[in-house]
Amino acid sequence: MVEVNSKEEEVVIALGSNVGNRIRNFEHALQRMRKSGIQITRHACLYETEPAYVIDQPHFLNSAVRANTKLSPQKLLQTLKEIERDMGRTAGIRYGPRPIDLDILFYGDQTVDTDTLRIPHERIWERPFVLGPLTDVLGHDTENDDVARFWHDSSGFSGGIFEAWEKSKSGPGGIMRRVLPVAGELRDWSGKTWVMGVLNVTPDSFSDGGKFVDVKSAVDRSRSMLADGVDIIDIGAQSTRPMAEKLSPEQELSRLIPVLDAVVDLPEIEGKLISVDTFYSEVASEVAKHGANIVNDVSDGRLDPDMHKVVAGLEIPYVAMHMRGDPSTMQNSENLSYVDVCADVARELCECVGEAELSGLPAWRMIVDPGIGFSKNTEQNLDIVNGLKYIRGEIGKKRLAVSRVPLLLGVSRKRFLGEICSQPNAAQRDAATVACVAAGVFGGANIVRVHNVRDNRDAVRVCEAYPIRQTVYMLIFHFLELDIKYFDLGLPHPDATDDNKVTIESAEATLKYNVAIKCATITPDEARVKEFGLKSMWKSPQLVCSSKFQISKKLALMIIRSTDHS
Repeated sequence: MVEVNSKEEEVVIALGSNVGNRIRNFEHALQRMRKSGIQITRHACLYETEPAYVIDQPHFLNSAVRANTKLSPQKLLQTLKEIERDMGRTAGIRYGPRPIDLDILFYGDQTVDTDTLRIPHERIWERPFVLGPLTDVLGHDTENDDVARFWHDSSGFSGGIFEAWEKSKSGPGGIMRRVLPVAGELRDWSGKTWVMGVLNVTPDSFSDGGKFVDVKSAVDRSRSMLADGVDIIDIGAQSTRPMAEKLSPEQELSRLIPVLDAVVDLPEIEGKLISVDTFYSEVASEVAKHGANIVNDVSDGRLDPDMHKVVAGLEIPYVAMHMRGDPSTMQNSENLSYVDVCADVARELCECVGEAELSGLPAWRMIVDPGIGFSKNTEQNLDIVNGLKYIRGEIGKKRLAVSRVPLLLGVSRKRFLGEICSQPNAAQRDAATVACVAAGVFGGANIVRVHNVRDNRDAVRVCEAYPIRQTVYMLIFHFLELDIKYFDLGLPHPDATDDNKVTIESAEATLKYNVAIKCATITPDEARVKEFGLKSMWKSPQLVCSSKFQISKKLALMIIRSTDHS
């Protein structure tokens, strides 16, 4: 007899794997969990982490899920252990390699302490590779979430699980890389801004309709974009401009497949990605068979109720874009009515992503797009470009993992730029696009979708170079001007011999903290710290300096060397 509770309990389950196809192991484990009475409601991002405790083994992939279940704690444990065994998990070396590891972190607001099970999990607070994903499945807003508040209180820190994670990062497994699974790889999207080039194989697109409708011209266009440094080619066969003719899935596929097949066969496409712009699940399913790596849906599943479930089965990334109505109604007055466009877009994206996650599409495969030009007027579009950090923050209040996924910005040649610049010809809006793309990159956009790849690729490179230099010198000045004991963080310095001596490791901890704070003007993602090339510095031998100024000087020199890429 299955042991169940009379009511559902909310649980958090951690996932880990470092043997075999790690992401496939996760997907298989989640499928088994769903079939076993565990309804997954939220997914964390994916983190690639260095092994802890036993270090001579492959890197781990870590994540977590939040779920509802009627299974009792013991039955839940039994179910997870059965999944582990069926997937090849053996006793082996403690903390050693394993194809799958499933741990119950929390079970509602219950505390369990038996010979076989302890909840909350006893080692949560010492493991950054557990705490990082755990923060993802929570939101900052716990006002109406008693269970999440209990989980935070269990940490023993006034700042809850978020503070516990920060304090754990110097321990085993503290070096983590947030990744997006795509094209058989785990790509770290935080280190650069990806350029997505538009390839419209339509006769009626607003900017370049009719130019690339045959296979040869589409292939030539693709080669040109690849030569200009594109990262993703986004192929669209159906115009989504206002009042455009709506094609059937069959009509769309008849345009798409010949071009997609030809682009996939290009030698130059190696290492690049192909996205297909569609709101049909039938089209998404078919193009995945022909080599598409990403599905880009302007409707976030609103125009096809099967889209989320179908893409979940494809196991490829999904661009969820905000739009109200459909292309024929999106600019109606009711669809342009917002109280706060950034907050409203964030809330509506969260709702759609929540539906996608319930359909089995995990947050770690998501890319979000605020939908510039779709059910927004000029002023609202500008508010969004200027408010990307605010949108992330609003998303993070409810679904923190979603606030940490890649953000795509599509402003290229759009009507609002023409209105601002009095330029009715869409093809003449490239200069305006470059300016808007630059603003988006500084606002934290991870992917920019553009027609003119060369000019926008250059703009992105300049934007990426500028904040790194700016932040480096801000940090140098910060350290050289410090006149406080122990860098004003209250960090313990056990190796200090007097008030004026402190280890370089303590200074590094402070540096990492300040890099994260200073990077807030670039992105809220503390993982971007590694962009500064400081990893080698963090592994440097321990040094004891005679004064804070000497520490600052050493750090300044290290920073300059590690970022002097020119």
